[in-house]
Amino acid sequence: MRILLVGAGGVGNAIAKIAARRTFFDAMVVSDYDLGRAEAVLAWITDRHGAEVAGRFSAARIDASDADSVAELARASRATHVMNAVEPKFVPSVFAGAQAAGADYLDMAMSLSEPHPDAPHSKAGVKLGDLQFAAAHEWEASGRLALVGMGVEPGLSDVFARYAADHLFDEIDELGTRDGANLVVRDEDGNEIFAPSFSIWTTIEECLNPPVVWEEGRGWFTTEPFSEPEIFDFPAGIGPVECVNVEHEEVLLMPRWLSAKRVTFKYGLGEEFISVLKTLHRLHLDAVAPIRVRSAGGPVEVAPRDVVAAALPDPATIGPRMTGKTCAGLWATGTGKDGARREVYLYHVSDNEETMRDYDSQCVVWQTALNPVIALELLATGVWQGSGVRGPESFDAAPYLELMARAEADGGYGQAWGLEDRTRATAAS
Repeated sequence: MRILLVGAGGVGNAIAKIAARRTFFDAMVVSDYDLGRAEAVLAWITDRHGAEVAGRFSAARIDASDADSVAELARASRATHVMNAVEPKFVPSVFAGAQAAGADYLDMAMSLSEPHPDAPHSKAGVKLGDLQFAAAHEWEASGRLALVGMGVEPGLSDVFARYAADHLFDEIDELGTRDGANLVVRDEDGNEIFAPSFSIWTTIEECLNPPVVWEEGRGWFTTEPFSEPEIFDFPAGIGPVECVNVEHEEVLLMPRWLSAKRVTFKYGLGEEFISVLKTLHRLHLDAVAPIRVRSAGGPVEVAPRDVVAAALPDPATIGPRMTGKTCAGLWATGTGKDGARREVYLYHVSDNEETMRDYDSQCVVWQTALNPVIALELLATGVWQGSGVRGPESFDAAPYLELMARAEADGGYGQAWGLEDRTRATAAS
């Protein structure tokens, strides 16, 4: 396996660092528009693991917005797999570039949506991933695989959903991705600051777009942003967090392969975060279309959302000032294998102290990066096989979760995942 990694930002950086401890691939080209960022990743790997390990890695410059640039570098590096680790707005070009080069493709976020022009808060318009699924027959015909939504959310939550469907339930009422954290970022003086732990560009896109819900007999439909608030109790000391509906790929992926009466995604944003996002929207600072701005050097064209992203701390750099844990998981309800009602929460927790110590990566981007590396290893060893455009839930979950939890000394990733049975708690209430 030869991997072209597109993007050396927070998540791409962590992917390379995690992969450096594995032996399933022959070579990885770490590419970025900023060659210095890619070279910095290689320097870290050399310093941490030595020249022999670093010898499997190389750095290159790439323009992720140009499909020809992606295809050219994929061919030049003889890539068998293109791993997309850049902003979702670049999905079409990286996706097309991988296809043109005859390489398999993976991403962690899918092609962007467009709200319904007349009824944005009730009807789905262009859905996340529609552009990619429209090309599924072409990928199948060529025998190539595009594994989409293979991060943590989407990604691991979809693996959990497949596991629940295969091993825990006979009938599923709801597959609900639930994500929460107790992360705090502080400035040099110890004051808590507003600093999103993931790309603000992506966060704005997800949180201000109309959330999508899927229901049996109705299909996909949308609601108002931040709808259906609920308190969800997260494990590992995180505790109760208010979660709200957010647009996310799981809702567009799970119903394609799994049977459930309802599929949702809710994110624990917090009151302050929601307030900031609403303010950005009210001031039109979430817009992506460039506007003309006066500057000392003369008028310039700039997208308001890009200004917001530039003004906030880079998520890849806030790890040293961050404390806490983040939890990603799947809440599922329905009829268990014994015929009785069942409710479970399957989850994985990432601790910022641990990821900074072992990888110099903050926990949110590290947790996102872990999962595509596991998927790449399963593809390299032939445990997962397939063609077309497919989501994580279309593959057997058991070997994935076994490899993830197995100790590193025994060839695994040493990342335990949890399963809480919440049936009794619900029945008692």
